[in-house]
Amino acid sequence: MGALRHGQLIDPDLTSRRGALRRYGERVPSLCLAQRADADALLSRDPLALLIGMVLDQQIPLEHAFTGPLTLTERLGHDLDVKELADYDPEKLAAVFAKPPAIHRFPASMAGRVQELCRIIVAEYDGDPAGIWTGMKDGSELRRRIERLPGFGKHKAAIFVALLGKQYGVTPRGWREAAGEFGKRGSLLSVADITDLTSLTKVREYKKQMKARAKAAPANKR
Repeated sequence: MGALRHGQLIDPDLTSRRGALRRYGERVPSLCLAQRADADALLSRDPLALLIGMVLDQQIPLEHAFTGPLTLTERLGHDLDVKELADYDPEKLAAVFAKPPAIHRFPASMAGRVQELCRIIVAEYDGDPAGIWTGMKDGSELRRRIERLPGFGKHKAAIFVALLGKQYGVTPRGWREAAGEFGKRGSLLSVADITDLTSLTKVREYKKQMKARAKAAPANKR
């Protein structure tokens, strides 16, 4: 297991794990979602961390959501282990999530979703998080798999398909179509399009506009 130094995970097997990641896509990603180097490095090299970050990305700032996997790693004292999380005592895991500062504003609920996610990975993908998107025939199959995961759904599944395709190198036939508007080249609509602080700002502005339109819609119908 890696050691923790000054709040950062030092992984002695990073080179071999990056090599393993190449089985899951065409390139090793360099994500920029948490806007924090150590947290983004974890998301880039660990598919489980990325999945957990996506689950947490709900009703909190996305930087906080995608820093969550690193915070969880630090509190556990070692790399994320899907089998350990699947078997963890639910109340104790909820306490880990709730420890100030909480990993999420709804720590118990999100701890449960993360644990359910890990149990599905263990039961259906032999404990391999990247098995969810490995060997897909097409984008539609990939999206259906993701939609079945706890904390996802059609909207978030489409975004995750786009993220995998644009930044993780997971590009089965028809993945852009499966991702819908989020799969379009040059879009700035979701986490799939965030590559730096500038793109984060533009994505956040788009989301504000969408929320404003949604609030205005009921009033316009009166």
